[in-house]
Amino acid sequence: MTDTPDTQLAAFEQHRRMVFGIAYRMLGSVADAEDLVQDTWLRWSGVTGPVASPAGYLARTVTNLALNRLDSAAVRRESYVGPWLPEPLVSEPDATDDIERAESVSLALLVVLESLSPLERAVFVLKEAFGFSYPEIAEALDRTEAACRQVGSRARAHVRARRPRYDAPPELRRRATDEFLSACVGGDLNRMLELLAPDVTTWSDGGGVIRAALRPVTGADNVARFLLGVLRQLGEAAAVRPVLVNGQPGVLINVHGAVDSVSVLDFTEGPDGEPLVSSIHAIRNPDKLTHLA
Repeated sequence: MTDTPDTQLAAFEQHRRMVFGIAYRMLGSVADAEDLVQDTWLRWSGVTGPVASPAGYLARTVTNLALNRLDSAAVRRESYVGPWLPEPLVSEPDATDDIERAESVSLALLVVLESLSPLERAVFVLKEAFGFSYPEIAEALDRTEAACRQVGSRARAHVRARRPRYDAPPELRRRATDEFLSACVGGDLNRMLELLAPDVTTWSDGGGVIRAALRPVTGADNVARFLLGVLRQLGEAAAVRPVLVNGQPGVLINVHGAVDSVSVLDFTEGPDGEPLVSSIHAIRNPDKLTHLA
């Protein structure tokens, strides 16, 4: 890298997706991730000498900024009202823009990452999502390579034990999501119960700002009746449409032209091989939806 503004900017833009992707996976917040992209740019633009690996420098910078931000985020989440869910990345179902997909990661995985320690999360994200080597990660986090390997192994085991084990093909996931959405909008309780796994769980994130369940709702009958109740409350003003949520089929609901909620479904394999809804994550906190306006 030379130290001219144009080459600095070009190098940063080349790795901007990576910088945002690391920050978003670490923090689960679009707004905070965008803030860290700007902070990382300020650090980068102040570099005056040659940098052997711009990608390594930028990854190290944004990761450590995110680790610092996580301290204050942990304090805020201790007093958070109801379940905390990440901010969603939303695109149209027929989106062909690979930038959105490259920056996306499933909400279910982000929820699992939230249960890791900050160091475990950093090692997992750098290694599993962006392919950095353990020597590079050790340098970025100022740890020994052996320590990073141990942390990475522990993080992988934790994620493997908690992430959904059934990975439905995208077209099957889209079809199952659309079918369940149709049953919900049509008020077809019996069909909803056929499409829900017996132990399905719904998490609703209202943050105390808007009405939402303060605890997870579990069981097919409870979840179905809860969802039908929500749709009845929203009334005819609700416009429901399919979207991609973090690269997976999901649902966006507008009420009077404003985004009310974004939801994404995960699936398990039913007894006949058909996908059944195993979990629903619904984000209603308006503070987490402002970037979708």
